Amino acid sequence: MYVFGKNVAKELINNKKKIKKAYVLDTLKEDDIARTLENQNVNVSYLKRSDMDRLEKGNHQGFIMQIPDFEYYDEKKMFANLKDNPFILILDHLEDPHNFGAIIRTAEAAGVDYIIIPKNRSVSVNSTVMKTSVGALDNVCIVEVTNLNNTINKLKEKGVWIVGTDMENSVPYDEIDYKTPTALIIGSEGFGMSNLVKKNCDFIAKIPMYGKINSLNASVAAGIMIYEVVRQRK
Repeated sequence: MYVFGKNVAKELINNKKKIKKAYVLDTLKEDDIARTLENQNVNVSYLKRSDMDRLEKGNHQGFIMQIPDFEYYDEKKMFANLKDNPFILILDHLEDPHNFGAIIRTAEAAGVDYIIIPKNRSVSVNSTVMKTSVGALDNVCIVEVTNLNNTINKLKEKGVWIVGTDMENSVPYDEIDYKTPTALIIGSEGFGMSNLVKKNCDFIAKIPMYGKINSLNASVAAGIMIYEVVRQRK
């Protein structure tokens, strides 16, 4: 997997993450990051701007690193280690990596135990997610599952209450009790929760809208919901 940017490079260095190879803009040979990479015996190649841009179209800031693919937390291990009052976040086919990265940051800050995502037709951990989450990936267990509804049913068997988010057939988000074992579901940006996932919810929560638009960005909605759980559990 390729990741990029100065902050990501610093994060990898500070956390002693394995870097297979680094590509650095040739005008940054004397940069502290480049020197640190060399001192840590990372294989560094210095490239011209045009070559860097061909390798990564994003705002790489002169640093592109090749690292091992992200390792997801094992689903069986999650169920084996569920604590008495877990706080879980389920993302139902989220598509935008910027939203995913922002949600990971919020979840880490709020102490969410697990983030669950489906394996197919969903954003996965990539370079944009890593850059947006800014270090939070190391402190959050992300579980990738093959069948989201099967996982939801297993959680219900473990006594976890499932709270989805939707504007229809719902109650205000702050009228639900989150002090019990809880899994929040955030739907995709374009379609919200799938019908089957919605049917599996114990509660459907809505965030009141007072303006002319009828929906919030997924990461903003997740932040509001997550911190309502935090507020109630104080």
